[in-house]
Amino acid sequence: MSTSTCDYIALATEGVKGLHPYQPGKPIEELERELGLTEIVKLASNENPLGISPLASAAIQKELKAATLYPDGTGFVLKQALARYLSVAEESAITLGNGSNDVLDLITRAYASPESEVIYSQYAFAVYALSTQSVNAKAVVVPAKNWGHDLDAMFGAITDQTSLIFIANPNNPTGTYLGASKVKAFLARVPENIIVVLDEAYCEYIDEPDYPNGISLVKEYPNLVVTRTFSKAWGLASLRVGYAVSNPDIANILNRVRQPFNVNSFALAAAAAVLSDEAYLDKGRQVNKDGLVQIAEGLKALGLSYIPSVGNFICFDVLQDGAKVYQELLKEGVIVRPLANYGMPHHLRVSIGLKGENQRFLDALASVL
Repeated sequence: MSTSTCDYIALATEGVKGLHPYQPGKPIEELERELGLTEIVKLASNENPLGISPLASAAIQKELKAATLYPDGTGFVLKQALARYLSVAEESAITLGNGSNDVLDLITRAYASPESEVIYSQYAFAVYALSTQSVNAKAVVVPAKNWGHDLDAMFGAITDQTSLIFIANPNNPTGTYLGASKVKAFLARVPENIIVVLDEAYCEYIDEPDYPNGISLVKEYPNLVVTRTFSKAWGLASLRVGYAVSNPDIANILNRVRQPFNVNSFALAAAAAVLSDEAYLDKGRQVNKDGLVQIAEGLKALGLSYIPSVGNFICFDVLQDGAKVYQELLKEGVIVRPLANYGMPHHLRVSIGLKGENQRFLDALASVL
């Protein structure tokens, strides 16, 4: 590669220059290369341990014959399927994305700027901060309450410059959630010119009676955008497909900044198909419910405290440098997620796997500690 005297980092926009690449969970293949291990258990990225739905797999196989063609840029079939599944009257209220991360970034690009402020909670999903900084908007990080969102404090942080508020329900990485009454009370107070994003990436796992269905609130609160994903309970993380439901005017704006063909044909087909696989969803919920109990009891037996979670993961305190414990677990062939970049240096997050995978993690943790 030729050398240059130009500083290409300095040429970047101010917001982008301050960013660091998002650090995903370590891939199994990378750990195999580094340590020469086999039989690795990855419980780092909140993925579905069941494998792909048979209906989704069949849809992908069928779509192969059209692999040389561009996907449907409007996502018509998937939008129809989602509208039926969610009881959304207008397909024009749905925006598709290359994972829900893509949709969150679209919202930020459309509604935040260097002149505006974006509010989100301490310990909330890292993408909120990345997207905010990328457009050089001012981040207003509100201290958490009991590891979750303090909606009263978030409302108190609103100024004339506030353009966007992110709420993760449930929250990643802590697993906390907000009840319907709190969410509705907050939405009722927020001025209608401020976009509120309710990120429900893990909603399918939750059976708490007071958990709100954000989709049902969109008609009542026109400034509300609800984002969801097929990467978790629906088991399509590799295909990258997510969506937002909002009022049609907001969806219209999001589609102006959305890249053409941002969701590939295989993702569109698999997502539309898996929505009818209720047996797959039910089995995943039960595996997750049992796994939450198994891991929580195992952590208790080890004398470790954890944050009660309604997602498909548990965040726990190792009472020492979490990065060190994470590295020792890697040597045991178990991949979890360190949380120092969330300001939680003594915590790790473990995804719920199959029963044997969960036990493998608990045995490795006991050995390491």
